Amino acid sequence: MTDVLSPLHDEHVALGAALTSFAGWQMPLRYSSDIAEHQAVRTAAGLFDLSHMGELEISGPDAGRALDGALVGNLSALAPGRARYTMICAEDGGVIDDLVVYRLTQDRYLVVANASNVDVVRDALVERLAGDATLDDQSLTTALVAVQGPLAEQIVTSLTPQADAVSALKYYAAVDATVAGIDALVARTGYTGEDGFELFVPAEQAPTLWAALLEAGTPLGLVPAGLSARDSLRLEAGMPLYGNELDRTTTPHDAGLGRVVKLDKVDDEGNPVPFVGREALAARGEAQPTRQLVGLQGLGRRAARHGYPVTTPAGEVVGEVTSGAPSPTLGHPVAMAYVSPKHSAEGTELLVDVRGRGEQVRVVPLPFYRRPR
Repeated sequence: MTDVLSPLHDEHVALGAALTSFAGWQMPLRYSSDIAEHQAVRTAAGLFDLSHMGELEISGPDAGRALDGALVGNLSALAPGRARYTMICAEDGGVIDDLVVYRLTQDRYLVVANASNVDVVRDALVERLAGDATLDDQSLTTALVAVQGPLAEQIVTSLTPQADAVSALKYYAAVDATVAGIDALVARTGYTGEDGFELFVPAEQAPTLWAALLEAGTPLGLVPAGLSARDSLRLEAGMPLYGNELDRTTTPHDAGLGRVVKLDKVDDEGNPVPFVGREALAARGEAQPTRQLVGLQGLGRRAARHGYPVTTPAGEVVGEVTSGAPSPTLGHPVAMAYVSPKHSAEGTELLVDVRGRGEQVRVVPLPFYRRPR
């Protein structure tokens, strides 16, 4: 099956990007070097093409209540113009996908799904939505471009007459604005640990927006950044990646994200709102954990990678790495791993089996990196 091309594919080719197949799309892995792109986001700004993500609009008088029954979060309580991180779970509590949901207006929501899960999330929502609520899959007609980094606000506001409204956005909020002459939904969200914005625009207008952001941002140090830098940035920020920290065998509680599960949702009459996975998640929330997601600081030079076993110094396997890489910001390897609770305390020293040799690691709090305020 042929990969889908991003609306910005020609721009990536012109910039000399190394392209890779990702979740059925041809996407830029890097343009220059992974470290240079990573550091640009931490110190100035990076420009990302996220058009592979899925955009599903849910609309109708019952849209909010329908999402309450389909997802683990309380979406009907979300104010228009705000966003929420949430999940869609299976009946057994396993995570089908983690999502960001925007309430656009009283009766319209935008559900943003991971590229690898768009079809399954769409199908599950179609099956679960009740009442007067309809789903419109806008994934192939919508482009998503992100500007992330300490200078992101300066770059984006330089291109919009609604600069004050964009600057005033709180984290996880969105506003309609005109950017570089293009109507966009501008959201103060991101996946890098930095301040930044994600701009949803019609796919055919993405090249114009991309060029304008590059022109405005390049003098300030903005660079185009690919999937590799996006992964190392989110790892430093302790953000989960579906397929690594989250999957069908993992509940939100396993990943330390039990707070997104809202068991206290009620309808207009005050009755509890049932949602798929509620019983399993309620039980899981009260049970003792069998594994915990922790941060690991590498004490040597070799980085742990996804799937590597975590052991005690005596050789007992007590967990598995979910994500790992050298940290350009911190100067040492970092990793996330699921380990048994008795080995999860901060300061615990363990080993990671890196191709047959035990590399020393220490359990540390997540995230590894927090941006200066």
